[in-house]
Amino acid sequence: MRIGLVLSGGGIRGIAHLGVLQALTEAGIKFCKISGTSAGSIVGSLYAQGMEPHAILEIFLKTKLYKFLRPAFRNAGLLSLDNTRPLFMEHLPHDSFEGLKTPLVIAATDFSEGKLRYFSSGKLIEAVLASCSIPGVFKPIIIDGKMYVDGGVLDNFPIEPIRRDCDFIIGSSCNHLPVVSTISNFRKLFERAAIMSINSDMENKCQYLDVLIEPEGMGATSVFDVKKTEEIYWLSYNAALMKLKSDEKLVGLIAKIKEK
Repeated sequence: MRIGLVLSGGGIRGIAHLGVLQALTEAGIKFCKISGTSAGSIVGSLYAQGMEPHAILEIFLKTKLYKFLRPAFRNAGLLSLDNTRPLFMEHLPHDSFEGLKTPLVIAATDFSEGKLRYFSSGKLIEAVLASCSIPGVFKPIIIDGKMYVDGGVLDNFPIEPIRRDCDFIIGSSCNHLPVVSTISNFRKLFERAAIMSINSDMENKCQYLDVLIEPEGMGATSVFDVKKTEEIYWLSYNAALMKLKSDEKLVGLIAKIKEK
């Protein structure tokens, strides 16, 4: 059976994908194709390289990768993601989609022409950086003379490019919003509105999913709250374990895997 994986964007919340992947890996689930946006493209590229989820978590903790992605709002201009290239080159030395062990698709937004683009061949690291370039925070990434920004602008949950290639698709989303009665400041107001916007088409996309794993309330965590890295990992790991026990489709999938 061809099993596909979709990883949403979500800043530091993307660590949730690692917790989910750890639980799925322990259950014996392997993927034939992966797609991701923004934080999902980082996790997706390292996982498609063949790295174990817990090992990827260690990279984030030891190298403080998200520190390089975190904006210093006192800076007078847009920040550059170029300083992250050496970190990616250390773990993705071939810098190519073709060098990955599992096929990967990365969503980014062509800011020059105002349209969505899916990368699946050629240079890998620049596609990852393009997919992570939050407009208004980071400078656009230039690819073939065009400006590219965060894929979440137009597709924060890129199921479309793998939908026809898979028999069973699992989605990991880290943007579930809890119910609130008050908003304490403008930043939280803006972040909640942004998440509501990127979640707006999730209902439509879920019709093409077999299973969605979405830890409750994760959307309340700020995009750049790096202090919660390990907390996010374990919360999502436990949420995925519960899903593995309660979801009939996942239970059936694992039974088929064990039969082989």
